[in-house]
Amino acid sequence: MIALLLETLAQLFLIMFLGWLLVKGGILQAAESHVLSRLSLYLLMPCVILNAFQVDFTPQLRRGLLLAFGAALVLHLLLIGFGRLSRKLFHLDEVEEVSVLYSNAATLIIPIVTSVLGPEWVIYSSAFVTVQLIFLWTHGQALFLPQKTGSLKAILGNINITAIAAGLLLLVTGIRFPSIIQETLSDISSMIGPVGMLITGMLIASVSWRSLFAHRRIFLVLALRMLICPALILAILRLSHLEAIAENGQEILLVTFLACTTPSASTVMQFAQIHHRDAEYASAINVLTTLMSIATMPLFVYLYML
Repeated sequence: MIALLLETLAQLFLIMFLGWLLVKGGILQAAESHVLSRLSLYLLMPCVILNAFQVDFTPQLRRGLLLAFGAALVLHLLLIGFGRLSRKLFHLDEVEEVSVLYSNAATLIIPIVTSVLGPEWVIYSSAFVTVQLIFLWTHGQALFLPQKTGSLKAILGNINITAIAAGLLLLVTGIRFPSIIQETLSDISSMIGPVGMLITGMLIASVSWRSLFAHRRIFLVLALRMLICPALILAILRLSHLEAIAENGQEILLVTFLACTTPSASTVMQFAQIHHRDAEYASAINVLTTLMSIATMPLFVYLYML
């Protein structure tokens, strides 16, 4: 499994390198990555979610989803507590705290899970993404707002939340798309990882390497996001024995754990831009955590499998 994970990560990062080449070669401009970002948000991700829920709602799947949703909820609540403690101890600002707490699971976890475990496990990653989107657009966004209140409209109006609600309805009712639609959804879904890495590569090409390390505290954020948080979550999963709740519980929790080991959420950069915080710093954190994940993700999966 570790070898397969490394191979999948290598493929994704080669695609990221191609995105970097497109910008450095003058074929595209880094600003044009916004088009791909909108494509990913408004088309690819909803298709991935709808496609994931086109499965039979068996008792085994029901128990597995309850485990996946429950684990994601508990871990996010614990991470928020960890974020408050870290803010007091290390005087983290909004960009740093949200970067530490929220991972880039929506972009990376689905292609990784598909390659490492198989497409039938993607539905459990959708459970984590659902919980994360809700917390990210309430707690995460609230940290950037003066009144410290999240936007319910942002949650209900998020197309991915809508896709998740529709997917759950289709799952429970047993409604299936015609084969031509389902095959189309599957083909579009397979684009999520490559497009996400192309976007990252294009953004990296526009960033000065000197500016990436211009912020002295960035190493603290990297350590908290990519080392401390995954280590704490691994310890919690090991001590809780949650895998006993459902059949194949260890694999289901591996999906959840993989989502927690991904780099910082790219949404943080959007929040920073919208609310006039340090967007360059948020971008630097995203780039460096993405590069760091090449080493840390296989390491933590290996520790999980021990």
